Amino acid sequence: MDILVTDNGSEVTEFILVGLSNHPKYQIAFYCTIVVVYLITLVGNSLIIIVARVDGQLHTPMYFFLSNLSFLNICYSSNLVPFSLFNDLRDYPTISYNSCYAQMTIALFLGMTECLLLPVMAYDRFVAISSPLRYTIIMNNWVCIQLAMVPWASAFLLAVIPIIAIPPRFCGHNVINHFTCEVQALLKLVCSDTPCRLILGLVIGIFTLPLPFTFILISYTRIVVAVLRIHSSGARLKAFSTCGSHLTVVTIFCGSAIYMYLKPQSRESQDQGKIISAFYGVVTPMLNPLIYTLRNKDVKNALKKIIRKKES
Repeated sequence: MDILVTDNGSEVTEFILVGLSNHPKYQIAFYCTIVVVYLITLVGNSLIIIVARVDGQLHTPMYFFLSNLSFLNICYSSNLVPFSLFNDLRDYPTISYNSCYAQMTIALFLGMTECLLLPVMAYDRFVAISSPLRYTIIMNNWVCIQLAMVPWASAFLLAVIPIIAIPPRFCGHNVINHFTCEVQALLKLVCSDTPCRLILGLVIGIFTLPLPFTFILISYTRIVVAVLRIHSSGARLKAFSTCGSHLTVVTIFCGSAIYMYLKPQSRESQDQGKIISAFYGVVTPMLNPLIYTLRNKDVKNALKKIIRKKES
């Protein structure tokens, strides 16, 4: 894949990333914002992983899956942000075809993994609320490991294998109107939209966005029914609070993803898509740890314990 021969006989060996080069006065502000957001993402998600590992009270399925989500957030941001920061400092931002292809594939793989991990977390909350006495038996360690492995393996099959098996062909255009090799921006340069690829893309899109989102909605509908059956108002409020963080993350992540990938695409302006993509790929991983730590007393108490131990 070092050299890609296009339909008109020319060779595409690299891509030009437009980014904010057509808006130079916003580049410094964008650079500073991305640096701050990325640092918060790394620190926040790392703290959740450490706290869930160190505090024995957080050795539960919920925090096991939350640690998986935090690890995903770190990987996803690290795949996109450092390169964007480095490219913003260059006068002529380019990326080789192999690097661009790898970045797109990794981003798709990690994004699909998160899409499939969120329904697993919704199922975990449903079991915890509907069958609290049997929760630890149903969601034992082996079951949790299997449920965590399914999103990773499924995303690999849905993202990596099709891209490698059916590589795209380009029509000589190598200017990507984006900060990174985002899949929608790259597909605008493809001139080999075969029926097989279109059908495959539709199937993959359905399996990674509408179906998981529908499963989450069904799970939370059943959770609401189960919570309303609880007689104690305090227990009912605690159950809603426990699920509130996850539902907030699902709404932000799936909402922006569905809008970005399932709305009709045009070949004209991509400025709006760039902003939404930045929110989806950079801001969302930062919001996840903030949402879970600010709304979760267990995590806040665990952080206070660690701080007290350090001080003593």
